[in-house]
Amino acid sequence: MNRWLLLQLSDSAFPVGGFAHSAGLEAAVQLGEVGPGSALSSFVASALWQVGLGALPLVRAAQERPLDIAAVDDACDAFLVNHVANRASRTQGRAFLATSARVFPSAEIRRLDAAVRAREALGHHAPAFGATLAALGVPREDAQAVYLHASLRGVVSAAVRLGLIGPLEAQRLQLESAPLLDAVLHECEDHGVDELAQPAPLLDLFGATQDRLYSRLFQS
Repeated sequence: MNRWLLLQLSDSAFPVGGFAHSAGLEAAVQLGEVGPGSALSSFVASALWQVGLGALPLVRAAQERPLDIAAVDDACDAFLVNHVANRASRTQGRAFLATSARVFPSAEIRRLDAAVRAREALGHHAPAFGATLAALGVPREDAQAVYLHASLRGVVSAAVRLGLIGPLEAQRLQLESAPLLDAVLHECEDHGVDELAQPAPLLDLFGATQDRLYSRLFQS
């Protein structure tokens, strides 16, 4: 496995628009449900389990069956009943595919991107991510680890921009989350699409109010 490819994919400079989303944190803050301290740590933990049980199975399925990505995409669309989360997933997935098609010399990635542009596929983020990394030859566990890491980084970055923590605290929070990342990956890496679950429904409810916030920095 090309270690430099993994580093490039996990680099915050890889332009996929992930930092336009807060995974519901902005709404939770404005609703008074999350602030600095333990409430933020609890939100991060819940968000990671949400990704582990609600997205990693889709990454795995698309990576193992990239030619069947339309079915995985449809399963993701049916699972994401929250319109804000559904829209964010499609926005991020399409951005990830578009960027990857421009960066990597892969006919399969260009085919996937063309299918989404032609509205032959919805382009949800987790399936698009799994199928793209399969085309790049990234092993399943590495693909899931990069996806999970990016999810943590996105929430922590949102916390910084919302003024909940500073940049140094954010790095410490990421470091302290390493055992949790291992636990989520270990628990969820073998789950299939039929095991999709939403362990933190309150986060989903918070995120669903995003469009009704008086002012907002993020799309979700």
